Amino acid sequence: MREALRAERALDRILIARGAGGPRLQEIIDAARERAIPLRFEPREALDRASNNAAHQGVVAFGASQCYAELEQVIEGTQLLVVLDGVEDPHNLGAIVRSAHAAGAAAVLIPERRAAGLTEAVSKAAAGALEHLPVVRIGNVSQTLDELKRRGFWIYGLDERAHDLYSAADYARPTVFVLGAEGHGLHQLVKQHCDALVRIPMAGAIASLNVSVAAGIVLFEWRRRAGGS
Repeated sequence: MREALRAERALDRILIARGAGGPRLQEIIDAARERAIPLRFEPREALDRASNNAAHQGVVAFGASQCYAELEQVIEGTQLLVVLDGVEDPHNLGAIVRSAHAAGAAAVLIPERRAAGLTEAVSKAAAGALEHLPVVRIGNVSQTLDELKRRGFWIYGLDERAHDLYSAADYARPTVFVLGAEGHGLHQLVKQHCDALVRIPMAGAIASLNVSVAAGIVLFEWRRRAGGS
């Protein structure tokens, strides 16, 4: 672990077992903070699961399969961005990246905490799309949405309890779609930073779709409106 940090290997995040300590572990923590690598302090059982019960001595690192882009690198001339509010399943993240690229988005923005990062599982699920679509890691989602508003973007959040249907909304451009985490959807504060909330109508007993499926639906509706063929 220390060698990976010294070699400046791309790391997505590091898990530290709660209650673990010692000078070597503190050296890892200090080096990670110096490089702005997200640290999460979790129960030891969580590290056991993450390492498939391999010996980990209280620390597990996740290597990043791709490098992250900066917001300033992707914002100029952009017509479509996707912001994810805490999507944790790497397969969902990869599928969303793939759909976003196919629909013409310029980038996917993900928070650095409580969200999936660019792991090998994400890369596999994206099926090559990560080679073409930048992923930007952001801090606070609400603050990022405010910054995008100042840059002229219109923010549309996908929420199953919204009044307006996604198919009836007028999508002003440049456009940002915000999609929430598995299970609980958008955080309330994030909803408050959206210009509009839209929903996908459901005919069955299930109240909502998988987030990656929902992303594909709204993204390709946007593409249809934009004249994509």
